[in-house]
Amino acid sequence: MSDIRFDFGNLHAAYAASLPASAMVETVFERIAAAADPGIFIHLADKAELLAQAEALGPFDPAAKPLWGIPFAVKDNIDVAGMPTTAACAEYAYTPQKDATVVARLKAAGALVIGKTNLDQFATGLVGVRSPYPIPKNAIDPKLVPGGSSSGSAVATARGIVSFALGTDTAGSGRIPAGLNSIIGLKPTVGALSAAGVVPACRTLDCISVFALTVDDAYAVFKVAAAKDEADAYSRTIAAPPPAARPPVLTVGVPAESDLEFFGDDAMQAGFAAALSMLKELGCKLVEIPFGDFYATANLLYEGAWVAERYAAIRGFMDTDEAAMHPVTRQIIAGARRLSASDAFNGLYALQALKAKLAPVIASVDLFCVPTAPTHYSVDAVLADPIVTNSRLGTYTNFVNLLDMCGIAVPTGTRGDSLPMSVTLLSAAGKDALTAALARDLHVASGLTLGATGWQQPNAQPKAGPTEDGTIELVVVGAHLSGMPLNGQLKLAGASFSRATMTSPIYRLYELADQIPPKPGLLRVGSGGAAIEVEVWRLSADAFGRFVAATPPPLGIGTIELADGTTAKGFLAETAGLSAAKDISAYGGWRRFVGAASSKPAFLTSEILATE
Repeated sequence: MSDIRFDFGNLHAAYAASLPASAMVETVFERIAAAADPGIFIHLADKAELLAQAEALGPFDPAAKPLWGIPFAVKDNIDVAGMPTTAACAEYAYTPQKDATVVARLKAAGALVIGKTNLDQFATGLVGVRSPYPIPKNAIDPKLVPGGSSSGSAVATARGIVSFALGTDTAGSGRIPAGLNSIIGLKPTVGALSAAGVVPACRTLDCISVFALTVDDAYAVFKVAAAKDEADAYSRTIAAPPPAARPPVLTVGVPAESDLEFFGDDAMQAGFAAALSMLKELGCKLVEIPFGDFYATANLLYEGAWVAERYAAIRGFMDTDEAAMHPVTRQIIAGARRLSASDAFNGLYALQALKAKLAPVIASVDLFCVPTAPTHYSVDAVLADPIVTNSRLGTYTNFVNLLDMCGIAVPTGTRGDSLPMSVTLLSAAGKDALTAALARDLHVASGLTLGATGWQQPNAQPKAGPTEDGTIELVVVGAHLSGMPLNGQLKLAGASFSRATMTSPIYRLYELADQIPPKPGLLRVGSGGAAIEVEVWRLSADAFGRFVAATPPPLGIGTIELADGTTAKGFLAETAGLSAAKDISAYGGWRRFVGAASSKPAFLTSEILATE
């Protein structure tokens, strides 16, 4: 049974073809034995109990239970009823009587808990070696650190032992292990997934994260798990729409070249450059952003307020059983005893100032792309210098939760030395679906196999979300297209991209005269028309009404017929406004026209612009 693929689509296809869930359980235990890695799990579920749980699922029914028969692992600072929670400290252990909220939601969807995974003790570290238990082996190269703090969860997923695993992420613990083991690491918006039942590191920043082999699998878990929870005071409602196709043009902020730091790792630097080239090939516009203030934010995480917060989380245990703690973990958290309340407030003030300064920067682009980690470190190197190496691994992760951003780590290739290359896509809170949509396309473009399994990626097609959600479709043809000057108006109105398509061949496209910024007009002519490239966006009814009311003449809103035979409301031009307009239908769309104009020699471009 060891040839069963555990990505969701293939596993569910096997179930649909009559594979019993018990065969999956047997395969899990075969793979645990084959891995010969005692550092992955701290506690395993009883096999007989798992077989009984699999039997109790009943007939295969993914409609009722979207995670039917999907095996997963849980980082051992997250409660699973009846299994000890240790946070990688045996003396701290307790056995909870109820599941963490997220675990309960996943179980209710049909997923089966295989066991509790190893971690950097009390989720303090990005290296994966700060544990009294055996160190998990990096799934790609055992000489390298597995990444932390969610080390066991990442390795279990990368080896195909489970389909997905839960981690936590405060400073990067859901992203660094993903990058170092060539898998997906989804770090949701803070509060999207309830932290009830999680041993806190920093309660104000903690996120439950998801490791998976594909973006679609990680996002499927996010959709099931995301919900506001009254048991968690930091929980909030964050929309989890289907990961729709991404807009054709996205503006992606990248660290200014002078601000990039790889600590002498030329292979990582070259790998990041290659990943940026992939983004360009996917139609993204890259914008260099000074990163000094992001780094300044990151530096706050292990100062004042947030070190004190780690101490507050385990103060009762630490003050009585400090000797039981890992020496590096103890050294870091004990530093809080030297801090005062004024130190904490000074940290909060510094963060607020940086958030205010960076808010317009974050809003200026659709998302950001950074290296997941700046370099790879061997286990020996980290053990020799545990503080500096750990700090460097957090270069591109430590600021994210402090700035209330969401993110997803995605493999993009293999470096020249055969080690994994990964980048992280980041965006403002609530844009989890957008980061997932681009991450999916980036992962597919890489052509990589999944983790350390050797399995080929499943066919991934862009997905459009449902239209039965109360939103209204709006067809845009010109300056409101993605990447164009007025697209920001759609985003401010809360619009979400649905799809790029063509009109039926019954329209003419005109460059309108005296428009700032330049705009086209679409006119229905019937015979003698052409198919014109358009985009379809979705808005709430209220936003749609406001948008229509603000549409200036000679444009108006009418019904547009699309190439697939469907119709939607969209921008049309009044005939009276076309007297000085230029017919540009031959270009097939406004984007092509603008691109052609910008690529002409300067004297021709000036002539064209003079007509606008």
